[in-house]
Amino acid sequence: MTEASLTAADLALPPAPPGRIVGLYGGSFNPPHRGHLHVARTALVRLRLDCVWWLVTPGNPLKPEGGTAPLPERLAAVRRLAAEPRMKVTGFEAAHGFRYTYETLRFLVTQRPHTRFVWIMGADSLATFDRWQRWRDIARLVPIAVVDRPRFGLAALASPAARTYADARLAERDAATLPFRAAPTWVFLHGPLDSHSSTALRAANGCGGSATPPGPGA
Repeated sequence: MTEASLTAADLALPPAPPGRIVGLYGGSFNPPHRGHLHVARTALVRLRLDCVWWLVTPGNPLKPEGGTAPLPERLAAVRRLAAEPRMKVTGFEAAHGFRYTYETLRFLVTQRPHTRFVWIMGADSLATFDRWQRWRDIARLVPIAVVDRPRFGLAALASPAARTYADARLAERDAATLPFRAAPTWVFLHGPLDSHSSTALRAANGCGGSATPPGPGA
């Protein structure tokens, strides 16, 4: 399956009527697994979102290019995993040539000014968030929800990003109010943990792997 296999539906943004509360969950999802679905479901329920958009990226600037499955293949895999009415899957970033999360978020908040967006990430991503391009600008664009992941909770909460925005952290009991708060604001969501990871799955399938912790694209 090649990039030429992408369809207009693959590259389109899901509909979002004014006032809709949308969680944005970005990543290479190479491959997607139950841990990803756990993060999306946790955010959906705890933040009382209307839906979650899975933004399947063309690639991840923080990871080696080799070994990443073609985008159409990853889109199809995410759709099989997240086959739920309130989960939407799109590869729209490829249509615009976006490589960085800041580009994506800036586009979305500009094009959909009447939609309330929340960025969703696992604790593994918060641990390295300060390596993302324009990470401070990302934090100022939309509220952020961080879902705990096995082995990464302590590192995430001690990370440069968490320390930088310590005063902007929302109490977990108020998580449902996150979409209505001005950025920068973020919440850390605890709960049952799922140990699945893309790196481990690739290694198990004989596809190699990277020492870089799995997480959304930068």
